[in-house]
Amino acid sequence: MRRLNIFVDETGEFGFGKESSLLYGVSFTFHEQDDDIMPELNKLNARLNKIGYTDMIHMADLIMRREDYKNFDIAMRKSIFNSIYQFSRRIPVKYKTIIIDKRYTNDARILRQRISIEINKMIKEHEKYFNRFDKIVMYYDNGQETLGTILDSIFLRFEEFEHRVNFDHKEKRLFQVSDMLTFIDKYDYKYKNKMSFTRGEKYFFSIEEIRKILKELNKKRF
Repeated sequence: MRRLNIFVDETGEFGFGKESSLLYGVSFTFHEQDDDIMPELNKLNARLNKIGYTDMIHMADLIMRREDYKNFDIAMRKSIFNSIYQFSRRIPVKYKTIIIDKRYTNDARILRQRISIEINKMIKEHEKYFNRFDKIVMYYDNGQETLGTILDSIFLRFEEFEHRVNFDHKEKRLFQVSDMLTFIDKYDYKYKNKMSFTRGEKYFFSIEEIRKILKELNKKRF
């Protein structure tokens, strides 16, 4: 049985209040079950063990120096980032990120429609690829139930589809790769559209670093 695993994470929210984000993004990591990632996964965990941080990597907190990372200096946080980034560029997977600019969307209903349109477009463009698999398993923790509902309504067209909400976030490093993608691709969108960066974004990365990262990740774009 050929199985496709899809790991999904999001950035932003459906609200339009004064403190709401200007961008909404959804990142997908596609992993074919037959493609072995264990050697690289073992290397990643060994690197993190050597650094001294083996828990789940949450990119926004890492960049902003919050929560688990508030006592980590820039060198350690960059080491953690580089570990998950190097893992992401070496494993046999495909990536896709959808970014919706909320400045051109005036309510949550329209935002939901635009997200649905973009995901449906992705599936239509790669329909032959998806149809190659006997089963599709999506890992999304329903951090936002609205997105979870959208994903289910779209992917249920596949007869053998399973949405796993409960899974070990620490163990599933591919979910953390999707989390990383939401941040990297949002940063890239901001740069290309002349949007302002947060203090943490400006401090953690240079434009040159982001360009090098994107050059590698773009080789795996879906």
